[in-house]
Amino acid sequence: MPLIGDMQTHIPVDLLNTPEGQTADKILRSCVHCGFCLSACPTYGILGDELDSPRGRIYLIKNALEGNEVSANSLVHLDRCLTCRSCETTCPSGVEYGHLLDIGRDFIEKKSPRPLAQRVLRWSLRKLMRNPGLFNFLTTLWPFAKHSAVNLKLKQLVDAAAKQSYPKQVLLVSGCVQPALAPNINLATRLVLQKLNIGVIETPQSQCCGALEHHLSASEEALKQVRRNIDAWCSELDHGVEAIISNASGCGVMIKDYAHLLKDDAAYAEKAQRVVAHTMDISEYLLKQDLTPFKHHQNRKIVFQSPCTLQHGQKLPGQVEHVLMSLGYQVSPVKDAHLCCGSAGTYSIFQKAISEQLRDNKLANLLVSEPQVIVTANIGCLMHLQKGTETPVKHWVELLVEQP
Repeated sequence: MPLIGDMQTHIPVDLLNTPEGQTADKILRSCVHCGFCLSACPTYGILGDELDSPRGRIYLIKNALEGNEVSANSLVHLDRCLTCRSCETTCPSGVEYGHLLDIGRDFIEKKSPRPLAQRVLRWSLRKLMRNPGLFNFLTTLWPFAKHSAVNLKLKQLVDAAAKQSYPKQVLLVSGCVQPALAPNINLATRLVLQKLNIGVIETPQSQCCGALEHHLSASEEALKQVRRNIDAWCSELDHGVEAIISNASGCGVMIKDYAHLLKDDAAYAEKAQRVVAHTMDISEYLLKQDLTPFKHHQNRKIVFQSPCTLQHGQKLPGQVEHVLMSLGYQVSPVKDAHLCCGSAGTYSIFQKAISEQLRDNKLANLLVSEPQVIVTANIGCLMHLQKGTETPVKHWVELLVEQP
């Protein structure tokens, strides 16, 4: 067990002269080896292997960046990380583990390439989920893959309200898979905002936030998509849009990271900061509004699963619960609420056994209070949890448009 103190690094000069090397060196040096992260790490809790903890993975990344030999086994341990960032919430030294992991995965994957079958699968997933036409077509062929069909009454209300004029407008990030898998989330969000006299412009499905490529080590493709989004969204801001709203916390945390991703891009750094400054989770935005019209669900018993991307990534713990309780809902407490449900984007595909164990653990804690419904704030968590329970799982915004 190393003594507590700043980590010493010996990164080669050529790497240290790059933006990635400088960022990694700064993050590594902030780690004091204290081990607080171990208790917050879902994979360490299940596997009990130091290399499947944040501290262990930090040493693997440090070892690789310092020019030592790496193997496919190093990538296995990094791949098992959910990127839930619970360790960041726990860390007393403010180690930016998520940013270090992105650098480490990309670096190690280049030094020790994946087997061909893995590369093909990961490429296929990126192309499928980023192609709205193909993805929507496949969900039509396989309706069982969807969470729900369009609520026609809800759609009629939204379409009718859209014909009105509004004193202010927001841009709603529709997501790349959410419109096909759970279309009522965006419909409910639009109706809630329209009832508050706020107009809504919805982004096209093709404007994926870039998280999929970014977390599958296709960093250059991710940055191309990020720049396209920034150009499109800055244009909307120029035309009077008040805020960029995300109702999927996984997308929200990615968008809020645009400024970091493009901090060294002279052409986009300032524009990225502008987008980040205007981006809000739907709960952040609604907390600034008068929600009196929605206070009609007194004492309905529910439970909220707080996505890691909301509580750890966006640093908004307890915010959705606050909104719901202010509207009269009875929100039950959840044991180990800080731990991941196991969804984590494509993690449930590549790490199926760990993902399902984490889901079962999460559902056991969510269902203790026998809630009428489980609500969450991210499409990935919603789809993942619903596969393990008969209790309905919804986005929390959907509750606001239900009839009392």
